[in-house]
Amino acid sequence: MLARERQADIVREAKRSQQTRESQAARHAPARFGLSRELWLVVLGIFLNYVGYGAVLPFEVIYLHDGRGFSLGVAGVVVGLITGVAVVTAPLAGPLIDRFGARAVATGGGVALAAGYAGLAFAHSPARAFVAAAIAGAGNGALNPSQSTLVATLAPPQLRHRATAVSRVAANVGAGIGGGVGGLVAAYGLTGFVVLFLANGSTYLVYVCVLVALVRDGARPEPITGGYRLVVRDRAFVHLALTNVAMIAVGWGVFTWLLPPYAENDLGISVQLIGLLLLANATTVAVAQLPIAKLAEDRRRVVMMALAAWMFVSACLLVVAAGARTDMAYTALFAATILVGVGECFHTTVLMPLVADLAPAGLRGRYMASMGLSWWIGLAIAPAVGAQLLSVSPTAAFLTAAVVALAAGVSALTLERGLPDASRLTPRPHVAHLSPVAE
Repeated sequence: MLARERQADIVREAKRSQQTRESQAARHAPARFGLSRELWLVVLGIFLNYVGYGAVLPFEVIYLHDGRGFSLGVAGVVVGLITGVAVVTAPLAGPLIDRFGARAVATGGGVALAAGYAGLAFAHSPARAFVAAAIAGAGNGALNPSQSTLVATLAPPQLRHRATAVSRVAANVGAGIGGGVGGLVAAYGLTGFVVLFLANGSTYLVYVCVLVALVRDGARPEPITGGYRLVVRDRAFVHLALTNVAMIAVGWGVFTWLLPPYAENDLGISVQLIGLLLLANATTVAVAQLPIAKLAEDRRRVVMMALAAWMFVSACLLVVAAGARTDMAYTALFAATILVGVGECFHTTVLMPLVADLAPAGLRGRYMASMGLSWWIGLAIAPAVGAQLLSVSPTAAFLTAAVVALAAGVSALTLERGLPDASRLTPRPHVAHLSPVAE
């Protein structure tokens, strides 16, 4: 018992020292729009990555099935392996981030993704495709938490919500541009697909070059013994991660994997109009993310999360209404996708900055990796469970999703009593942080 209390004291002291250092660094950090040049370079890298990823994502199964002649089942397993391996490697990336730094792990993840997608471009057999997909999945599991850690490290605490917002805008705009370009290039058949996969791999290599040549992730924090044992003992963080599983399952999983087949098969909506729904969601995030990040300042984080959850509830109910009023079905689905996009903005404005606040610097990689794992779990649950419900009763599927989102909102509100006082509000940056500084 005494040893555990001593360990908790060490963690608390590390957090206090970390906050002091970060506040001092924030006062002296050169900035553009409050964010450092290095952080903008990371955001540029995120944008490039998502241009490439957005270009290949809609065509992965089509390429493997039509271009390489794999069966749909094999093609699906290959694509699923990219996510499946990431679930395994994300927790492994946490200790590496804490030991070697976020930049080093992000660099390794980028190289693995480049190699994996280049391998998929020349995957003439399922065996080669499985190996390439596993390499890409390992890179995916390493890059996401290290990238989140890098953004949290490069941004001062008062600006983490804005840094997160900017990175999400970059990702959504990049994915949108990539999807549009990808559709044009894919029209050239197998040659077009190969070009897309190679181009995607090259964007990761460009990102790696930027990280190695132009970005520093600061001094290495003092190591803290205890590792993931300390993470799982942080009740507030575990509560947040479990709530996030539910939020991701509904807000991202249900509306990514269940809404399109329901709209096409049950409501008779064309794939072109379904594509416009997805575009509306991405556009909403790109337009609303920064204003919502500004709106969140000086407001309770748990309330923002609860509002996001209840927007997801409303969106699910609109989908149910679409089934009851087929003459208004598309209008209801369009409104639902807009609501989901706004809810995503509220949730992501809070999530990663709060994780960074809860984590001592010496364990930040493990915290980010654990939260990243909660994303993967939520994304896996939605199609696995939701598809079964959808096959039985679409109404039951979306009402169940609404109940889950409602419970997530209640869970978010009850989280506040476990949070440190300093972490309960999204900070409002000082004026000095918003003024450009000559370098």
